[in-house]
Amino acid sequence: MRYLFEDSTLDTERRELHRGAVAVSITPQVFDLLDYLIRNRQRVVSKDDLISAVWSGRVVSDAALTTRLNAARSAIGDSCEEQRLIKTLPRKGFRFIGTVREVNQPPGAAATLSRDMELTSAPFPIPETPSIAVLPFENMSGDAEQEYFADGMVEEIITALSRFKTLFVIARNSRFTFKGRAVDIKEVGRGLGVRYVLEGSVRKAAGKVRIAGQLIDAATGAHIWADRYERDLTDVFALQDEITLAVVSAIQPKLLQTEIAMATRRRPENLTAYDFHLRAVREFRSMTREGFAEAIRLAHRALELDPRLGLAAGLAGNCHALNVAFGFAVDPQFERREALRLARLALSIDDSDADTLASASFISAIVTGPGQTEIEMANRAVALNPNAFHTLSCKGHVYRIAGLPEEAIRSFEHAVRMSPVDPVLHAVFAGIGMALIELGRFEEAVQAGKKALRQNPSYSSTYRCLASAYAHLGRNPESREAAAHLLELDAAFNISGWIARGGQSNAKLLIEGLRKSGLPE
Repeated sequence: MRYLFEDSTLDTERRELHRGAVAVSITPQVFDLLDYLIRNRQRVVSKDDLISAVWSGRVVSDAALTTRLNAARSAIGDSCEEQRLIKTLPRKGFRFIGTVREVNQPPGAAATLSRDMELTSAPFPIPETPSIAVLPFENMSGDAEQEYFADGMVEEIITALSRFKTLFVIARNSRFTFKGRAVDIKEVGRGLGVRYVLEGSVRKAAGKVRIAGQLIDAATGAHIWADRYERDLTDVFALQDEITLAVVSAIQPKLLQTEIAMATRRRPENLTAYDFHLRAVREFRSMTREGFAEAIRLAHRALELDPRLGLAAGLAGNCHALNVAFGFAVDPQFERREALRLARLALSIDDSDADTLASASFISAIVTGPGQTEIEMANRAVALNPNAFHTLSCKGHVYRIAGLPEEAIRSFEHAVRMSPVDPVLHAVFAGIGMALIELGRFEEAVQAGKKALRQNPSYSSTYRCLASAYAHLGRNPESREAAAHLLELDAAFNISGWIARGGQSNAKLLIEGLRKSGLPE
């Protein structure tokens, strides 16, 4: 029998473990431990069960058992911190929780899967969250050196994509099954259990390198995204970094957009927790009172189905915080309490998730005021995933609220580079404009406000930015016009009430400009 999971194969006939095409050396006890856990993966295995099966009932210390478990985890690419495959349940035992395929093997068969068997054996189930495999890029230059460059670039892309916890990314070694051969993308999707496949090519000529990439829906074969990059072939590692950034910044937002569209087309009775979350994201992006209310409802439905979906808790908390900031709240104190409760819930579920940390930092900065804790959370979120629009934009807002406009602008601009067509880009441009006002760069603030306006003409923060910036420039007719548009969107707006909503303690020049614009005190 062969057990296939992630990029590993455990062959019980040959008593061999392979990761990809590489044989992994393990002791007989570690092999037996893995074999027993996988065969009994439908239940929790007690310590006594393991000792009886692996050590024939001999006396074994807890330290010796822990050592063997850690060795087993290490051999299959797991760890005691992650417990992605072998989970310890305190005071109960252990369980193998990875997705496993069983392949019956006739005596004397090869230890690793043939390429044909890899594609025709029973498919992996498609994960609920978006899943992607990055195939080896084809070297079209005839230059062996470019083979290493192409492989290195694919490794970098996989690493960058793996930072997005909502993405299920196939491990590196699995992709080599398809290296150097023409494949049917639909078969790749079925064989690896993924919804999307990224493939590409590399060509070197006349001191330049051209990279082409395309993202494909493995179920339908439809092309979702394609692009081409041409650069001077100088510093290979810098070039890999540059193209990796370009590819990831293009495909991750595109994947999310595609997933949201799919979720809204599915029949309601087939919705899962993640589908509810995606629908909530779509409503959140409207930045309206009604959109926030619906996003909160959908996020709570997601949490009912999956109480461990921290992303949904963070999104709902964001909506409550913005209800306060935008003046939508009927009961601001209730909204503040709910925002903080949901942020804490999200952190209790996973305080090492970049999106969760980013949301929590933003919520806390609005509701309780910015401090070192909020700045540290925002920084940690970006450190965990420096390629995510959400983490970068939240950091920008936290730094702006904290009175650090230069750092805020840098983070906002990085967010724009990562997702130049993001649906909530208007909030980032408005944030840039408000930060520029605090630096006295009023003309540039107007330009940023105009960009925000083109993205979304119904976003109230944009008109606050423009009203203030124009007033500082002495362009009174334009300032009054922006103020009038603000009052159309927020008829009850007044400056003191807006300050009381929170998050404006460091916006001194912004507030001064609002007063100059003639808005009610």
